[in-house]
Amino acid sequence: MRQRLMTTARRLFPILVSAVVSPALWAAWLGWDQRRDLQPDGTTTGPYQAWQVIGLVLTLLVPVYWAASRRHFAGAVLGTTAGLTVAAYGDWSDDSSGLFVVGVGMVMVGSLVVTSGVSAVIASAQRHRLRAAG
Repeated sequence: MRQRLMTTARRLFPILVSAVVSPALWAAWLGWDQRRDLQPDGTTTGPYQAWQVIGLVLTLLVPVYWAASRRHFAGAVLGTTAGLTVAAYGDWSDDSSGLFVVGVGMVMVGSLVVTSGVSAVIASAQRHRLRAAG
């Protein structure tokens, strides 16, 4: 029984790490900038700048690589996707138009697709590196 519990905990750990780190990174990069910018022509942009989103994506590569390189693909993909989806929902749910749901869905699908692709590339690189070393 104890062995089964430890095995389950080892399988869930990467998912939980990714699911906790992702919203923390969202808060660090995007959570503090909630103001839309008014352009000279009267249009509004934001609230995020491109460098903030790029920073988030680049720092998310660290936990995704950590999980995928250890063959914890569910942790890399599902943990990151769940964390970003929860963070987007929490950040955008005060939108009175209700369109935030579309944005949250796009974050969910986009992070699922991108983390799946990145995890596949990492797994392939790991396999090639192990073959070359062995």
